[in-house]
Amino acid sequence: MRSTLLTFLFLAILSLAGKAQTPNDGLMMARRNWCSMLQYSHSSWNEYWEGNNRRTNANIGTVSTQSVMLMTNYGISDRLNVLAALPYIRTDSDVSYLNGQSGIQDLSVWVKYQPLEHFFSTSVFKIQVTGGLSTPVSKYVPDFQPFSIGLQSKTASLRAILHYKMDKGWYATAQAGHTWRSNAICDRDAFLFHDELIYSNEAPVPNVIDATGRLGFINDKIQAEVNYEYFTGLTGDDIRYNDAPFVTNKMQAASVGAFVKYHFGSLALQAGASQVYSGRNVGRATTYSGGVFYFFELPKKAKTDK
Repeated sequence: MRSTLLTFLFLAILSLAGKAQTPNDGLMMARRNWCSMLQYSHSSWNEYWEGNNRRTNANIGTVSTQSVMLMTNYGISDRLNVLAALPYIRTDSDVSYLNGQSGIQDLSVWVKYQPLEHFFSTSVFKIQVTGGLSTPVSKYVPDFQPFSIGLQSKTASLRAILHYKMDKGWYATAQAGHTWRSNAICDRDAFLFHDELIYSNEAPVPNVIDATGRLGFINDKIQAEVNYEYFTGLTGDDIRYNDAPFVTNKMQAASVGAFVKYHFGSLALQAGASQVYSGRNVGRATTYSGGVFYFFELPKKAKTDK
């Protein structure tokens, strides 16, 4: 059976996660401020890369992934934020006799710290670092590609962010990160890895590095941005000819995207889109998303006379 592979799902979801105070952007929540977001995303593709060879989905048609994600961010201080995200994901195809998966995927938590903020006459430069952990919260099957909702792998990540913003609202952001991933427990007793038969149900999931570049404009009412995103597995093998993909595959993708967000009061609405234009062992995915944000400030404790 000619098969395809889901793009590294959670990275793709995070890359479109509202673009506001996320783990890999240059924005911070102020002290005692809280932002929560509910976002819907739809991704689909009918072509994929088998290794470096681009092919079409001859027998399963267009593969689609829908997700609903809840994400929240709290400002412990102006320089220290805590974030968490939990997505529900559903996969399907338009002609396959196989049913997709659905369920809650992985819970992710990050701490974001800003060690440097330097002001110039008409601009500001910031350096931020983010560390995170994630773990699966449901017993989904990781080796049912291209319909698995995730890789059933625990992760730890660390990234650095450079953010430059002008007083008139124009900004540029660059970030790079490394994600370490644990082995996946698969529903099989043996698997092929680099053409060698391994007698185990525990398969290595490649670690990942990723990078992002952003150009945009932001003020009190609107934020708009164009971006470039790239990730690659550091190890792994390729999808074998006419075989199904597997969790050990080295996934790699480059994509371009854009989004816009509009604030009114304590609410904001966001819409975005992205396109994977090159890759390895991933689908050539087009993704659309829309989300709603709610911002509020926790009340300060009232002072009492002694």
